[in-house]
Amino acid sequence: MKKLLPIALLAIAWVSLSQADETYLGKLSANPYGADSTSNAYGAHGSEYSTDSINNEYGEYGSQFSNKSATNPYATDAPRLYDSNGNYRGKLSANPYDPDSTSNPYGRYGSKYSPDSINNEYGAGSPYTADSPNNPYGEGISIYSDDDGK
Repeated sequence: MKKLLPIALLAIAWVSLSQADETYLGKLSANPYGADSTSNAYGAHGSEYSTDSINNEYGEYGSQFSNKSATNPYATDAPRLYDSNGNYRGKLSANPYDPDSTSNPYGRYGSKYSPDSINNEYGAGSPYTADSPNNPYGEGISIYSDDDGK
């Protein structure tokens, strides 16, 4: 039992350190009333004035010139999407050449035929699932930015 305690503490420390490298940017959602929704113009993550909003065209995550932006067509370190089960759903990016981009029509996360794509209305983008970004009454899909550039 005494040998398991240090291992458990090390595991907890590792998880907390790995999460500290990410910035939560809200939820990609069509719900204009959700508190964390990027569609809520009055919320912290949907406001065009919030520093951590993908809708702020002058901010790090919404500028067309920032490498961490969802709107830069050349960004390589765009925000990442995760569903409510923790499954990776690609990068929220305007870059059509990035293999993980939701804007790449031939990629796993951008193709309208891929079950992992938010662009597939019968897959991850179904308007009938609670964590779909296309459900106007749902929660949406979580957006995180990797702060250390990995």
